[in-house]
Amino acid sequence: MPHIVFNKYNKQLVTPSKKDDVTFNFQAKSYNFTQKERNTEYKISVTKDNKEFLLTLKTKDENYLLKADKVTRITPVQLIKDSLNSYVSSVEGNIIFSNTQDSSLKVKPDQEHLKDIDYFINDFKTDKEIQIEIGFGSGRHLLHQAKENPNIQFIGLEIHTPSIEQLLKQVKIQELDNILVVNYDARLFMEFINSNKVGRIFVHFPVPWDKKPHRRIYSNDFINEALRVLKLDGNLELRTDSRKYFEYCTDLLTNLNTGRITIDINKDLAISSKYEDRWKKQGKNIYDVVLSCNQIDEDINLDYDFSFNEDIEFDEIIKTLSTKAIVKDDYFIHVEDIFVIENEKNSGLIQITFGSFDRPLSKYILIKDKKAKYFQDLPLPTSANMKAHNKLKEMLA
Repeated sequence: MPHIVFNKYNKQLVTPSKKDDVTFNFQAKSYNFTQKERNTEYKISVTKDNKEFLLTLKTKDENYLLKADKVTRITPVQLIKDSLNSYVSSVEGNIIFSNTQDSSLKVKPDQEHLKDIDYFINDFKTDKEIQIEIGFGSGRHLLHQAKENPNIQFIGLEIHTPSIEQLLKQVKIQELDNILVVNYDARLFMEFINSNKVGRIFVHFPVPWDKKPHRRIYSNDFINEALRVLKLDGNLELRTDSRKYFEYCTDLLTNLNTGRITIDINKDLAISSKYEDRWKKQGKNIYDVVLSCNQIDEDINLDYDFSFNEDIEFDEIIKTLSTKAIVKDDYFIHVEDIFVIENEKNSGLIQITFGSFDRPLSKYILIKDKKAKYFQDLPLPTSANMKAHNKLKEMLA
């Protein structure tokens, strides 16, 4: 990821302020509410192209490391690069290392097809059949499917930023208008697609996570969500080179109460990735497991109030907040860190991880003028997030 290392600066950042087309809203400093010693860390709120996110500034020895905040990640990556450059320019930093230089690409990514999760919650509507590819990687399969099926609306999910940008360039080159891309966790995304709308869900060569199985895409919850969004006779399609992953998924699928499963070994597709071609040359088996949906589900209700009570005293609350996780049967809450906004009284950020155990959500709660809200956007209205929010309201009362 892009970052800048500098060893000194000549000016303090003034907030709010603007440099070029980057707005600096506030800067917050880590609050030492734990007993362990650590280096000072800052969160800088920036707005670029109507997108608000955070930068992270860390001190280490005599140097400063400036990078994107991992919780409020944003795409395209050029937004991050521009914001990093503008910050260092604003403080007149002496740069030691930077990988934020503009790349002279002949074709820029087409951002019309890159959507935030809010778009799918509030604005996404289509009369077309939907097909979803989870973890599209190089995008070769997704591009092929979109080109061969112009009347289908494809949605590609990927968390690897370079892969997203490469796909968007190809969308522009090939003049495709039936692909939407979202940088989001697939295990959460499908909760915001209407029931019985999806024809096919492709999960091709997911990371097996043999040592961390809780991170796998396939789980009972994921399969149930897939069955909800799939049309009657729609398919959830797994393709993997991992025998262990194949057996793990087959075990999950064969324990369902209903459904039809087909299994193929070394089935040839019209398109394959360079890695698949390499594996086949090495004599490695490729496994396909397809689950066909034979049920119709009711639509879900996404309307939930994630607001907080007013008159929240930030300076008082942070004195009593604990880093010990609150663990219940069906949700948890863990306060990860606290940041105090500089030059503003009674204001700051509370960094939390909460929700369900297998699909945790990391967010910030921004408190200013005795009012609290989630930063950047609201949590997804899952049952675990709703229960965690109610507990957070109690904690901040």
